[in-house]
Amino acid sequence: MAQIKKRERNAIFQSLRAGVVPRIGLQHIQVGRKDEINAILDDLGQIKDNGATVRFIIGQYGSGKSFFLNLSRQVALEKRFVVVQADITPDRRLYATGGQARALYAELMHNMATRAKPEGGALASVVERWVSDLDYRLRQDGKGDDEIVRAITQELRSLQDLVHGYDFATVIGRYYEGFQHGDEPLMSSALRWLSGGYETKTEARMDLGVRMIIGDSDIYDYFKVWASFVRMAGYSGLLVNLDEMGVLSHRLSNTQARNTNYEMILRIVNDCLQGNVSGIGFIFAGTDEFFSDPRRGIASYEALASRLRENEFAIHGLKDFSRPVIRLENLTAEDLFVLFHNIRKVFAMGDASAYLIPDEGVTQFMEYCSGILGAEFYQTPRDAVKRFVGLLSVLEQNPEARWEELISRPSATPSSRGEEEGQTVTGDDELRAFRL
Repeated sequence: MAQIKKRERNAIFQSLRAGVVPRIGLQHIQVGRKDEINAILDDLGQIKDNGATVRFIIGQYGSGKSFFLNLSRQVALEKRFVVVQADITPDRRLYATGGQARALYAELMHNMATRAKPEGGALASVVERWVSDLDYRLRQDGKGDDEIVRAITQELRSLQDLVHGYDFATVIGRYYEGFQHGDEPLMSSALRWLSGGYETKTEARMDLGVRMIIGDSDIYDYFKVWASFVRMAGYSGLLVNLDEMGVLSHRLSNTQARNTNYEMILRIVNDCLQGNVSGIGFIFAGTDEFFSDPRRGIASYEALASRLRENEFAIHGLKDFSRPVIRLENLTAEDLFVLFHNIRKVFAMGDASAYLIPDEGVTQFMEYCSGILGAEFYQTPRDAVKRFVGLLSVLEQNPEARWEELISRPSATPSSRGEEEGQTVTGDDELRAFRL
């Protein structure tokens, strides 16, 4: 295991305590999913070779979809990709007419990440990298200001063949103008436009001289423009990660709203599978219901469902990653054992002498969780991980406590009295079992 930084350690445990996925340090706790990650690596290679890919990561709540999405993000950053990532919400979705699609685009641009800025906020650095590198190269060749402006216009000409590429190129040109003259307000206006921050065309025209702004109906076209631009800036390509896709299927009550979003997904799938776009990849993460519900899920939209239908021969453990859909299988007992070992090691900052629970204790903890959670222990490891982190926290803060007593004490199991009286054992009861 690589050296564990205190910042990574704290970020990992703050996230795991809350039941969410850490944004950094995933390499310290990742287990399993080897075949799935290899499939993503193949996708990244295809994108780098001017191809395009689309993936759907499907699994139950707590099965590790968000973890896998963030792991894919981390792998892409190491491969010199630009990654934009966001959660779908009722107010942020792929298609809308009331600003919700633009809000999704703005969130993605805010979260733009590169290897140098893995936590997001990389939009300005991506633009400035291209502008400053080109400016330096041309000045080294003895070019003057006017010649550089003409050269930049020529360099951006390839973008103008794309839908909305002309306005995008114009704004990049205005950014260079501000860069050249030290005009910070002009540079800020250009970045605001590129991140979807303008709400009216009038304001954009006054600040930048462009007549268009990024709106609800345009965000996919701008993803394609960005994919072309980031490769011009020296990156491998653009990866777009969207989590919580189940919001589209089960939190949009309007059938037309769902179908228009499915229509946008269909457009993306068609373009990626038919080779109509290049240098871009999409990963959508959603629940089984989002994918399979015949009334509200993708299965209800036949044109899309037919393209994503899984291979009927990939059964009984056989896999086919050539199809867009990756179903996250349950972690094995061995995977969970390694996962808990990794968490224990991170908690101790890699110092084996500081382990708060021995191997035997990890095994007994797994038996405890299996007794409480049953099959869900393997299907949705999130709850077990939260419990394990809770146990380690108690042991750290209470040196006199013994792990054997915490795991075996009567209050650490569902209340038999409550069951006899027909009472429901709540999550609060289980949390109190570990004195959280």
